[in-house]
Amino acid sequence: KIEEGNPYYFRNIAFKGNSIYEDELLHSILGIEKGDIYNQELLDTRLNYSQDGRDISTLYMDNGYLFFRIDPVEKAVVGDSIDMELRIYEGPLATIDKVLIHGNDRTHEHVIRRELRTIPGNKFSRTDIIRSQREIVNLGYFNPETLGINTPVNPERGTVDIEYTVEEKPSDQLELSAGWGGFNRGVIGTLGISFNNFSVRNILNKDAWAPLPQGDGQRLSVRAQTNGRFYQSYNFSFTEPWLGGKKPNSFSVATFHTILTNGLDKEDTNFGKFSITGGSVSLGTRLKIPDDNFISSTAINYQGISLKNWSTGLFRTDDGQVVSEGFYNNFSITQTISRSSIDNPLFPQSGSVFTLSVQLTPPYSLFKKEDPADLTLQERYRWLEYHKWRFSAEWYTAVAGKLTLKLGAKFGMLGAYNKRTGISPFERFQLGGDGLNNLQFGQFNGTDIVSMRGYEIDDVEANFRNGQNVATPIYDKLTVELRYPLSLNPNSTIYVLAFAEGANAWQSYSEFNPFELKRSVGMGLRVFLPMFGLLGFDYAIGFDKYVPPGTQGSFFNKYGNFNIILGFEPE
Repeated sequence: KIEEGNPYYFRNIAFKGNSIYEDELLHSILGIEKGDIYNQELLDTRLNYSQDGRDISTLYMDNGYLFFRIDPVEKAVVGDSIDMELRIYEGPLATIDKVLIHGNDRTHEHVIRRELRTIPGNKFSRTDIIRSQREIVNLGYFNPETLGINTPVNPERGTVDIEYTVEEKPSDQLELSAGWGGFNRGVIGTLGISFNNFSVRNILNKDAWAPLPQGDGQRLSVRAQTNGRFYQSYNFSFTEPWLGGKKPNSFSVATFHTILTNGLDKEDTNFGKFSITGGSVSLGTRLKIPDDNFISSTAINYQGISLKNWSTGLFRTDDGQVVSEGFYNNFSITQTISRSSIDNPLFPQSGSVFTLSVQLTPPYSLFKKEDPADLTLQERYRWLEYHKWRFSAEWYTAVAGKLTLKLGAKFGMLGAYNKRTGISPFERFQLGGDGLNNLQFGQFNGTDIVSMRGYEIDDVEANFRNGQNVATPIYDKLTVELRYPLSLNPNSTIYVLAFAEGANAWQSYSEFNPFELKRSVGMGLRVFLPMFGLLGFDYAIGFDKYVPPGTQGSFFNKYGNFNIILGFEPE
């Protein structure tokens, strides 16, 4: 039998022993008022450790008072009310003496040290240690489950050493796969390799080849895909995250060449070909305002797009004309602002990721005397012009133990400078599909393909015009996802998930309605293997699919859809 008894309340709360901070500030952080129901857990959290940093210990320890201690004492109980005295021992200031790193047998020490917020000579700060821990984990080179932090103190000198103990894990990825490209496309083979902790400066050092020069935190990726005559794609990218080695200014260069054909012989009069050759150079820097979780990146991009008898109908103008012939230049500058505060790149349980980008071409039509309506399609779009906006947001929070809630939102829009020129037939969006074919055919084919669980591209009405597949200038997507890890071992991170999703696309701004969404629910599995990357499966039910009358089969056959994810989560 349980007797709950009567509730008790806080009455008078007094601080004793504080000389650094006034009572008023300490009371505002404590956030407990006279008459509030007595809550021991809340009291302990506000005194010693709160995940949002709202606690008195953090106030002192972030200002160097490592030896700080606070003891709550119940001074009196009057009826149903309790008087509390919070006794503070502030102690002397502590400064950081040595910062030591152990266990990095592959990653060079400067790669870790440049991410740390704990600097010798600085005042001790608990928040700086927590942030340093997060940055080490987000490098992706070390096991987050075994990362250790020790703080041996020297009370006589008033100093503290910070010792980080890391355990290296595999970070390179090998991609060797085959996927079905659809009817008349056959099997598509993929061979790719990504070195995520590369060292360019040691390429000529034969002793560093074990089996490759590693440890400087640079990323090198080479990838090729082909099924022979229908499709070929070759990609290369390199990133230096600390250009010059003194500041977190990242430098990236990437290039690619993609060829698609309709599979006919070149001598055939109906032979069709579509190819893109392009590259980009980008420079990113970590911002200090509003906080140092923000990154600004600027990229210069160029693509040469060639079409010969490409009659799929994918590239269309606003009035429905098909672009199937000609050479088109796509020169643009992309400005991106992003913020990331997640605690683990493989399975985040707290934090958020926001990204806002705008991609701009020069407004060529403003300098032309000709009326765009009097020009051929090849003349009108020889130099593409547009402004393209993309936004994505993800929030993560642990709701019960390791059960994690993810909320996501995405939006994309393509606009024109000149109404008479119209929106570019290239660089549009196409919603639907599982991401596997998106990776093979969408990444470099003049459109951004956005995955939509529970729906194929053919299930979204906006993707069709006059019976042909088209791309759209605007879309939005909302996601709610619950994740639970089966294994957080970095050698095989595995988690299951259940989700609800809503998304849609529109062929014009006038039709846009952000709440007119196609809905789906489902469940899935994700497996991350360091050498092979991400492997995932989703099964989803699309509630708003159009199913022709008379279609045979069960509810799940009509509305269900099975998706495969390879390499990384599709957009």
